[in-house]
Amino acid sequence: MRKIVPIGALALALTAALSGPAGAGGPGQVTTPTLTGFASLPAATFVPGSEPSGSLVTGSTNGIPVPFADQPVQGFSGIADNGDGTYDVLSDNGYGNQANSADFLLRIHRLAPVFRTGKVDVLGGVNLTDPDGHVPWKLTRDDRVLTGADFDVESIVKDTFGGYWIGDEFGPYLLHFDRAGRLLSAPVPLDGVTAPETAVRTGATATLGSSKGFEGLAKSPSGRYLYALLEGSVTGDTPGDLRLNEFDTKTGKYTGKRYVYRLGAANLAIGDAIAIDDNRFLIIERDGGQGATAVIKRLYLADKRDRNRDGLLDKTLLVDLMNVANPRRIGGFGPTFTFQFQTIEDVVVLDEKTIAVLNDNNFPFSSGRTAGVADNNEWITIELPRSLQPDKRIFPAQGR
Repeated sequence: MRKIVPIGALALALTAALSGPAGAGGPGQVTTPTLTGFASLPAATFVPGSEPSGSLVTGSTNGIPVPFADQPVQGFSGIADNGDGTYDVLSDNGYGNQANSADFLLRIHRLAPVFRTGKVDVLGGVNLTDPDGHVPWKLTRDDRVLTGADFDVESIVKDTFGGYWIGDEFGPYLLHFDRAGRLLSAPVPLDGVTAPETAVRTGATATLGSSKGFEGLAKSPSGRYLYALLEGSVTGDTPGDLRLNEFDTKTGKYTGKRYVYRLGAANLAIGDAIAIDDNRFLIIERDGGQGATAVIKRLYLADKRDRNRDGLLDKTLLVDLMNVANPRRIGGFGPTFTFQFQTIEDVVVLDEKTIAVLNDNNFPFSSGRTAGVADNNEWITIELPRSLQPDKRIFPAQGR
């Protein structure tokens, strides 16, 4: 049985001092994407004194007993940089589907990696709630605390007031929360796109596969626009073509502008999408393999200016996450580091040449690092050979 690790909040100032890329030894000039930092949060990490969870979990749990006495800190599907060595990281719907996640509380965790120790501190977080009744249909809980049976939250950006815009897969919906996790307005649907979970509730015809909603959510450097990227193709679209939809945060409506990101193959999926300037995005593309069966885990640079006029975002491979140089043997790994997880769903730009990438460990199901052992939440930093030339407005003001 895996040791249960309780959450302990260390002094934030010390954490911040140790947690940047320099905490892993500092980046230098490289000629290929190179690992500069590694930290890991044990799989069996729980929010102490929370609520039982996992009572509906079935199937192989990699030796982790269910149900859990508390809420797990897991399933990281989106990340937002606070600029002070801490990050707000979003947990997704819980245990993989609507039917088994009614006792998983949707939550944003505040985390801080400490690369000198290889650990991740959990400093707190907020549950997502709807106290003012903005969701017009019946929720799972009468106290209006949101669960994995209500929404499948998969992507997150911060608004200009410290709150959050979150992309959901069950609608798909855009959800706007304040910094305390309280829903500020009704879920915003996407015209013409309906996931099966919403189709069952409303009687509409599903036009999207299950769990294929807003996996990526990017914010323009000004904060005015959001770009919500579907994980799956809409009925009638070319298989493997994903819609990137522009949303105006000032009007609270979609603008009608839409772009197309084409996967390398129709059976692949995206894991995250973030903006680095007004035109370019970083997009994670992956297969469904893990461990020995993992092949495609890639980070692309995508440009909406469509210079070749083929109607698609221009794609350039930035990092092959299965082939990252590791000359300093960081994390105890060999000279080539592989991020061999089934789902990799978090990327954030730390500076013009450094990115951080996190996996979604699908606790307790995924075992990509070691067969039969539940995956930890791993957090890596990678130095790039060349500057991304990002818009400086994408970085939080404090600590930069």
